[in-house]
Amino acid sequence: MKRCLDVVYPNAHCELDFSTPLELLVAVILSAQCTDERVNAVTPALFARYPTAADYAGADRAELEELIRPTGFFRNKATSLMGLGAALVDRHDGEVPGTLDELVKLPGVGRKTANVVLGEAFDVPGITVDTHFGRLVRRWGWTDSEDPVKVEHEVGSLFPRKEWTMLSHRVIFHGRRVCHARKPACGACPLAKDCPSYGAGPTEFDVAAKLVKGAERDHILELVAGS
Repeated sequence: MKRCLDVVYPNAHCELDFSTPLELLVAVILSAQCTDERVNAVTPALFARYPTAADYAGADRAELEELIRPTGFFRNKATSLMGLGAALVDRHDGEVPGTLDELVKLPGVGRKTANVVLGEAFDVPGITVDTHFGRLVRRWGWTDSEDPVKVEHEVGSLFPRKEWTMLSHRVIFHGRRVCHARKPACGACPLAKDCPSYGAGPTEFDVAAKLVKGAERDHILELVAGS
């Protein structure tokens, strides 16, 4: 299944736009309960207004909340971002630390967020257990754990550490494009022959094909039709 994901999504990547570790950290915090597309629509103005950790620490709350309002839960997120900025200034000279232990001590940062930042900004392998990842690996029988930390460790034990970051991207890509929560596109899924949950969604190719999303849609359907 992992080898199949490698073929289907060779260019899988973090779909949040960023250019620095701080921008990525902020974007991941904003992505909670929000689509990456909506976050990417908000962050250009946000990053221009607050280029440093000190800028978030000293932000005007009302102005910050208004900028991030479209991402939802904007009051809680503003609190996290202001606290994050202050913590980075106080503890790390305004720089984003490059270890899991230091990252998870920051306001608004859990293991999922930390692993995204480590993998993308510091090239440190990590497994990102978001809702898509957890749902798919349980659906595939790679783990039966609901606890994200247990999922991270149990799935991590199945694969070489160097592959963790790209594995996370590819599983998440598949969850967004094919293996949907309510109606997975089973009949148009390249992993169908190996999936213990095959049949959870429509199995007819033409019906399932209509459910496949994303820029990789044609590539995915060609792979399935030719297999």
